Amino acid sequence: MSSTLTVAPAPAAKEEQPRIVEAPKRHTGLKLLVVLAVWAVGYFLFHDRDTLARPFVQLNGLDRWFNHIRDVIQAAGQTNWFWHGVVGNFSDFVNSVIGWLQQLFSQPAAGRPVPQVGWLGVLAILGWIAYAMAGLRSAILVLVGTLLFGVLGYWGDSVDMLIVTLLSVLVSMAVGIPVGIAMARRRWVSTVVTPILDAMQTMPSFAYIPFFFVVFGPGATCAIMLTVVYSIPPLVRITEHGLRSVAAGTVEAAGSLGVTRGQLLRKVQLPMARRTIVLGINQCSLAALAMAVIAALINGPGLGPDVLAGLTNLDVGQGAVPGLLIVVVAIMLDRTTTAASERSEQHSRGERRMSRRANRIVLGAGLVVVAAAIYFSHFYIQAAQFPSALDVGSQLADGINQVTNTVVNAIDTLTLAFKNVISYGFLNPLQGLLADTPWWLMAPVLLAISWVLGGLRPLLITLVCEGVIFGVGLWNDTMITLTTTVVATVLVMIVALVLGVWTGRSRRADAVIRPILDGFQTIPPFVYLVPALALFGASRFTAIVAALAYAAPISVKLVADGIRGVSPATVEAARASGITSWQMIRKVQLPMSRSSIALAANQGLLYVLSMVVIGGMVGAGSLGYIVYSGFTQYNLLGKGLAAGIALTALGILLDRSARAVADRSGT
Repeated sequence: MSSTLTVAPAPAAKEEQPRIVEAPKRHTGLKLLVVLAVWAVGYFLFHDRDTLARPFVQLNGLDRWFNHIRDVIQAAGQTNWFWHGVVGNFSDFVNSVIGWLQQLFSQPAAGRPVPQVGWLGVLAILGWIAYAMAGLRSAILVLVGTLLFGVLGYWGDSVDMLIVTLLSVLVSMAVGIPVGIAMARRRWVSTVVTPILDAMQTMPSFAYIPFFFVVFGPGATCAIMLTVVYSIPPLVRITEHGLRSVAAGTVEAAGSLGVTRGQLLRKVQLPMARRTIVLGINQCSLAALAMAVIAALINGPGLGPDVLAGLTNLDVGQGAVPGLLIVVVAIMLDRTTTAASERSEQHSRGERRMSRRANRIVLGAGLVVVAAAIYFSHFYIQAAQFPSALDVGSQLADGINQVTNTVVNAIDTLTLAFKNVISYGFLNPLQGLLADTPWWLMAPVLLAISWVLGGLRPLLITLVCEGVIFGVGLWNDTMITLTTTVVATVLVMIVALVLGVWTGRSRRADAVIRPILDGFQTIPPFVYLVPALALFGASRFTAIVAALAYAAPISVKLVADGIRGVSPATVEAARASGITSWQMIRKVQLPMSRSSIALAANQGLLYVLSMVVIGGMVGAGSLGYIVYSGFTQYNLLGKGLAAGIALTALGILLDRSARAVADRSGT
């Protein structure tokens, strides 16, 4: 009997399935809904109680203490070794340097009706410097821009502004580049300095003014120091970034050759980071120029007082012409430094359009022309004083006023309706909710929102900032400023999402819109107030419109970059599934661009905050107006200082909360 042996097949091994670890759900929307519900009930029961509002002219103990410190400093300025011997002499030295440069280039010198070097000499000097730095195109741009100083009727003030801006940039470079180098080479220096830079960039520019006003008093020194503090952070950060970006392999190869740390810096890192450092100088120059009008509030020289006069007199033409010249100077500095950066990159690669010998001949011949121009502008009145026959500034101002009146009369019904919709539909209800809620309810609500959106760290930062705001006694005014900031930020993000998605999806739209955005970013912030004032008059809504124009470009660019950064493979796969364009935007591109959108909201919010504060001069009120009043009314300086502190606390609170949201959205 035969038998067969049957072997049962072994069971197939189970394939290992990848483990999918789901992130814990945060239930952010539900938590926010609970917080808002509690807030609404509390507001309904207790509104208009304990809002901590106080009359504008009322001073508290801290305000009076600040005024006392101001008086002590002023009294000590005559005898104290520090305030008189150090600060006083430093201020006198800077003022004397500015005065000497003004008599040399822009204002009548002692015993002369004109400067030592007239308009023709200044024109030749600036053109030669631009050619030496950036080439022929930049030289032509600078020559045309400089001629506009006189053609538009503001030669002296324009050159004054250029002097203050360039001097501020030189001081910023002397301090910022070494600090950036130290941060790149030593981690502990970066650890110490980075929080200081964060605070300097978070603090609205207006908040600097009262502090420097007390220390240096009004004038050129205060304007220079204010500008340096505002413009130095981007230079330091970009310098550090440029040096850290040098390829590690290059650094190791240089180290293997036995170079010292100093040689490594001079011969490898600085040459390879040159283009990035020049970009930092570019950003520093634009930041310094952005302070031109703000510095005018403390009697700084330049075009700022002319713009302020137009705003004060509600004369659009009077403010627009010097504002246009500020834009011209911004374009000159931006394009020249950018071209200098590109030229340095070409030289480092050995790509030269002209031999060194030929370039030296051209520069030498140019020096001869410059010397001749300086000679004629010193001895001949026609070359020293810009010809009045070419001055068309007043005619241009009149023309701008006529056009403005025509446009405003044609669309004032529409602009008024839009202003009323935003004011009555958003501003007034939100201000009532924020400013009329009792402080003991509003403070926990802000803490809860910070915790829900960002976690523990933003909650702690919000707690500290609330303590500072409460301590200076300006809680109600801070809530009013927060109202205009929130409304303006919402409008900025609406524009950013619409234009950002459009330009991110369409190269043709990007080619048309991006140059406009670049132009808006070049314009200093105060200049936006002029057309906004013409369209909407003096009101808080005017500040919001100016903030929208100032903040929208950076937010639009960030959203567009996020949309373009979505993986093409993902987009193609989604398109192959047959979804519509709207579904593509809503279900694919926007969700995958979440971190970029959060960053756009963060940057837009900070830009808005600085601009809404500036708008305090044209009706925005609250903290911005208090700061402005602090250095225009002697008795309110202490309250202006307190408002500057409150502004800084509000800026840090909003910045850190927005950054936490951006970090969470990126995970």
